[in-house]
Amino acid sequence: MTTTNSFTAKISNEETAELPAIEFGGEIRIVDAERDIVEACKRLAAEPVIGFDTETRPSFRPGVTFRVSLLQLSTPTVCYLFRLNKIPLAKPILQLFENRQVLKIGADVAGDLRSLRQIRHFRDEGFIDLQTIAPQWGIEEKSLRKLSAIVLGQRVSKAQRLSNWEAATLTDKQQLYAATDAWVCIRIYDKLLHTPKKKKRS
Repeated sequence: MTTTNSFTAKISNEETAELPAIEFGGEIRIVDAERDIVEACKRLAAEPVIGFDTETRPSFRPGVTFRVSLLQLSTPTVCYLFRLNKIPLAKPILQLFENRQVLKIGADVAGDLRSLRQIRHFRDEGFIDLQTIAPQWGIEEKSLRKLSAIVLGQRVSKAQRLSNWEAATLTDKQQLYAATDAWVCIRIYDKLLHTPKKKKRS
């Protein structure tokens, strides 16, 4: 465990932009056929902690929104990209969402779960939102980009965020961006756990 907590409460966009980028270096597996869902979920269910995120095709017209296109669930070494525009939000995925033994770490978890419930209703157990717990370490930032900057000293690229997540094939850059977003949540969570929390001023 780190003996001191040197996290800053806030970080500017300029300071963040100067930091080195962080990228997922593991294996990326695309799940776009229904037959592959069970095996992917079985492997994820064997992990104590996984990273969680979603991507939605951006709408550039007011009042027009799309359903979640991609669900990312990552172990420290393998990230699964579930293409929900091609496969259903199937029961094995929902069982993972309801499994309190597997901690699912994300940022703005409530927003992602709300979007997923537009596809199919489910209960959720074992989700941890970095935005909710970060203040215990004296961190006031909410975005994943800035949480990563403060906790890990590296920035998460947002270059692909507004790309088309319903494209016939996801580009290598899209895959890496999506995988990094889920995986980095585990890295941030792990670093927080190994750092003392900020003492409240009495």
